[in-house]
Amino acid sequence: MFPFIFEWVWDEGHIMFFGAMWYVILILASGLGYCLIKAVKDTLAGGHGPQDHH
Repeated sequence: MFPFIFEWVWDEGHIMFFGAMWYVILILASGLGYCLIKAVKDTLAGGHGPQDHH
């Protein structure tokens, strides 16, 4: 069922499910955003890390 269908009822189960779902999506998106920003920052800094022995 979708929220735009007339039979949709916002009960406690739906609120908890969608709250948890958006909480997980927020955590995953923020982690991915952090990794992307760190990768861009490291690339612009020259990319020389501790694993580069040359």
